Amino acid sequence: MAVVTNTFLTYDAKGIKEDLSDLISDISPTTTPFQSNIGSRDADNTYFEWQTDSLATASGTPVIEGADLSSFTAVTPTVRLGNYCQINMVDFIISGTEQRVDKAGRASEVGYQAAKAAKELKRNVEVAALLNGVGAVVGATGTARVTAGFPGWLKTNETSTNVTAPSYSGSTPTGAAQVWKAFGTPTAFTEAMLKTTMQECYSSGGEPSMLMVGPFNKTAVSAFSGIASSRYNVDGAEPSVIIGAADIYVSDFGNLSVVPNRFFTSVIDAGAGSLMNNWAFLIDPDEVKIANLRPYTIETLAKTGDADKRMVLQEWGLQVNNEKAHGVIAGITSA
Repeated sequence: MAVVTNTFLTYDAKGIKEDLSDLISDISPTTTPFQSNIGSRDADNTYFEWQTDSLATASGTPVIEGADLSSFTAVTPTVRLGNYCQINMVDFIISGTEQRVDKAGRASEVGYQAAKAAKELKRNVEVAALLNGVGAVVGATGTARVTAGFPGWLKTNETSTNVTAPSYSGSTPTGAAQVWKAFGTPTAFTEAMLKTTMQECYSSGGEPSMLMVGPFNKTAVSAFSGIASSRYNVDGAEPSVIIGAADIYVSDFGNLSVVPNRFFTSVIDAGAGSLMNNWAFLIDPDEVKIANLRPYTIETLAKTGDADKRMVLQEWGLQVNNEKAHGVIAGITSA
């Protein structure tokens, strides 16, 4: 259809107002299931410690009537463990003019960026706590302290394929002996692997209640025969405290809430050159926590010019009360 000559079109007009919605769409994942399900404690130093203990091996050996003790069993001392706090930070600077001008979707640029930085910081801590497969770093001038992440502690209850498990000794996992970097060709996550690791946890005294996996392996777990029906009765009147559970896996040694975590696919280890998401973790949320030396805080930095500066930070470390309470299946396919 032809346009009549001299029809005034929008293409020729001047002064048409801009149509910019006040909606700012951001669907970046912000849920942090690992942090949300575990506890926290205060730390008072950059190196914080805790203790573990264990009972003697059970024995059914009888004692004769009237026996007198001529010697005594040596008392086994507790074991001191520790980890380092690391600093995670997000910063931004906003010019005075940008803060003043009328903007779509937010009244204050500083306020909007502060809220965004808080979410980014929480995501960064989730990745460092859950997926850091390297050891703790003491830190020095010019060298950042590093907290040993969750996989760096796990060595007892592990099922792995084409990967070298950690073998650290001492109070803190440091050095190359406990690095989960030697990943070879991954293999598919199977129900047999899960059953084996769950049995190992049980034999060690652990009672994990959560299976945390990446998105790909969440679909694999859904096909396991041990997945309960869609309607599941939770014992007791208290609401479930597991956050993000999608299914219940019924094992011979207890039920597991299957919790997917998007951040399994977000970390690339520069040294190994491979995605550090080849994990499935069996977690007892009561036996791991975040130790905060400086909890989340936002600082207003000194103004040295026509701009507002903010620093959002958290100084924290991971406390794995007893690594035998947890389990890991490593070296599994993730895509």
